[in-house]
Amino acid sequence: MNNARQKHVEVVQQVAERIAHSVSQVIAGKRNEIRLTILGLLSQGHILIEDIPGVGKTMLAKSLARSIGCAFSRIQFTPDMLPSDVTGVSLFNQKTREFEFRPGPIMAQIVLADEINRATPKTQAALLEAMEERQVTVDGITYNLQEPFLLLATQNPIEYEGTFPLPEAQLDRFMLRIQLGYPALNDEIAVLSAQQHVHPLQNTYQVVTVQELLAAQQGVREVYVADEIKRYIVDLVTATRQHPDVAIGASPRGSLALFRTSQARAAMAGREYVIPDDVKALAEVALAHRIIVNPSARIKDVSSRMIVQDSLTVTPVPGATVR
Repeated sequence: MNNARQKHVEVVQQVAERIAHSVSQVIAGKRNEIRLTILGLLSQGHILIEDIPGVGKTMLAKSLARSIGCAFSRIQFTPDMLPSDVTGVSLFNQKTREFEFRPGPIMAQIVLADEINRATPKTQAALLEAMEERQVTVDGITYNLQEPFLLLATQNPIEYEGTFPLPEAQLDRFMLRIQLGYPALNDEIAVLSAQQHVHPLQNTYQVVTVQELLAAQQGVREVYVADEIKRYIVDLVTATRQHPDVAIGASPRGSLALFRTSQARAAMAGREYVIPDDVKALAEVALAHRIIVNPSARIKDVSSRMIVQDSLTVTPVPGATVR
């Protein structure tokens, strides 16, 4: 069994390294953020990229799609957008005297939801079924989405004008929330040099087939997780719910996200088993966006990230058992 598991791990490693190398030609100096994005892709989860405009959120999504060769679409969210602009609409054909479904941009494999928090909550809610069930229902008819399906959403900080906070139910459907941040000095100089004559995105080509990606996603699920590690994940999530500054703690979906991404991190590191360090490294990006801080704590500048760190401190770390 270990030999079979190791082969799955090797497939995951090879796919992840090829994608990471390709994307890093476009996004300079953000190796950790690129790996987190690939980790979410291999875990079959959606990713929320939260940061100020101009730091490369859109380029990250585009370069990822080109590296895999998946069908890519982009939705530019605006306050006047309707749910049908996302999912599609049924139109009456005068010639055939029948209704025809015109698919919306959500009917792709990698979807960039750009500035998602500029749309109204009603339009944001149009994504819920697609994110959770990989399907879209329009006029009572359900349409399955292609595999793999990944929603990469970008949002500006909530303090910006013209933004609407994402509903808790939608935030919970994102497996990871990451931030790019400003590039380091040398990396920003490298960006200027790389784009002097032509944008590096134009030289980005497919390095992984869809079949290879699907095999890697299945390989992630074969990574062994000891019962002690599962208990550690649940104890950690439970600690966020019991924190005195929390109104709503991380959900069971958060436990599953931490479980699945820990498997992916282990496989990308060449291991066929999860260790506590995998869980600890991903706790903040997998759990913080699911936690609602109570109003009195918010006045004291307590953040959801601080609550995750407190939970990591108080939760005993087990000794991992490898089978």
